[in-house]
Amino acid sequence: MSKYTWNEIGINELLADKLAANGIVEPTDVQAETIPILLGGSNVSARSQTGTGKTLAYLLPLLQKLNSHSNAIQAIILAPTQELAMQIVRVAEAYAEPINIRVQQLIGGAALKRQVEKLKLRPQLVIGTPGRIHELLKLRKLRLNDVNNVVIDEADQVFQLGSTKEVEIILHSVGKDRQIAFFSATYPDQMARFEGRWMKNPERIQITPEHRVSQTIDNYFIVSDKRDKTDTARRLVRLLNPASALLFLNDTDNISNWESKLSYEGFTVEALYGDADKQRRAATLARFRDGRCQLLLATDVAARGLDIEGLTLVVQLDPAADADHYVHRAGRTGRMGRAGTVVSIVTPQELFIMEKFRKQLGIDLSERTMFRGKLLTAEELREATRPFAARHEAKLAERSDVQQAKRSIERKEAPGTAKEARPEAAIKGAAAPKPKPAAKPAPKKVERKREGKNKGAPKWLKAKREAEKEQ
Repeated sequence: MSKYTWNEIGINELLADKLAANGIVEPTDVQAETIPILLGGSNVSARSQTGTGKTLAYLLPLLQKLNSHSNAIQAIILAPTQELAMQIVRVAEAYAEPINIRVQQLIGGAALKRQVEKLKLRPQLVIGTPGRIHELLKLRKLRLNDVNNVVIDEADQVFQLGSTKEVEIILHSVGKDRQIAFFSATYPDQMARFEGRWMKNPERIQITPEHRVSQTIDNYFIVSDKRDKTDTARRLVRLLNPASALLFLNDTDNISNWESKLSYEGFTVEALYGDADKQRRAATLARFRDGRCQLLLATDVAARGLDIEGLTLVVQLDPAADADHYVHRAGRTGRMGRAGTVVSIVTPQELFIMEKFRKQLGIDLSERTMFRGKLLTAEELREATRPFAARHEAKLAERSDVQQAKRSIERKEAPGTAKEARPEAAIKGAAAPKPKPAAKPAPKKVERKREGKNKGAPKWLKAKREAEKEQ
């Protein structure tokens, strides 16, 4: 958080009171840096870590500058996905209410005719996806001549999703004296080209934290063969038992397969498809936010910029494509300083990716193994799996002198060696050795047998046997 108050950076009392009512006492660093510049009318290109409050950084000054008495559209906000656009709409509506600003969403997947009807309500702020806004422009159902404020949120993703031509047409349609702002967590080459093409003397703001991934997030990876990933994911979720978890995949084609397998294991699972209609995607997110669904499967595009309150676990079923994608995935949890956990499930062939992310992002990304209900490090696993005798070797060495004396007495000594003198105290209470039993006399049966042999024998043989007996 910054050392400034909302009033000190130019936010009016109505919006400051609304912020206080929502428990937001002071601005973050990116908000304190960008809001005064945007209120001053300069173009802005802001880069800040995911989860640092970029939405309010551009939304608050935008709403404050709008004329509530005008019936013209004065500002537009572009977002790369339907979910992010609707998320911005919800925040905008909450803060637009006290200052009487009308907000309208224009996103793909929704009924076009209904959106055209709602435009007759004369919104001052329009929030949408480039595709739908471009479509309405082509149909001449939307006029942007009076727009003098344009914000592109997650600008890096907007330009990478192939929306470049649509964005250019939209920017051509707005007023010449427009103010443009780019907000993003990363800075690809496309952003630099667009800055030079559409912005005059932009103010570049780069909030570079010591760590690109929040330090409140624990980053782990688990090694698993590809065929065992489903079972590994099942065991991991059972072990950590989160209220909700976001599971990332790289390929949309694999989502339905994962959804069916995890559902079979007894989890409540939903999938966020990029090509699903707006109603289905909105309903899916609503169930996930409400806790009616524990696991949400998604790709990077579908989950881009989502802010899901209370999300504590992100699982990467496939490793992120690069370090920037890892940052965005990890940013779904641990937002605004909260705790979170990110676990990547990788094959032995993908281990080098984890090492690359560890070096590029400067994070503690370590291997963990699931064992007896815990996530253990390699050292903890070795300790937990040592043989019983080895684990207790130290304890055996510390036994009392009396126990050692007992073991010494019972131990056989080598023949011909004298017994060592033992202190009386050491053998106190030890059992004395048992005396050897005396030789038993020959049984009577043997004597009778001998007498039987002598009976009937010649005198000389009897005499010989008697002599032998005496010897």
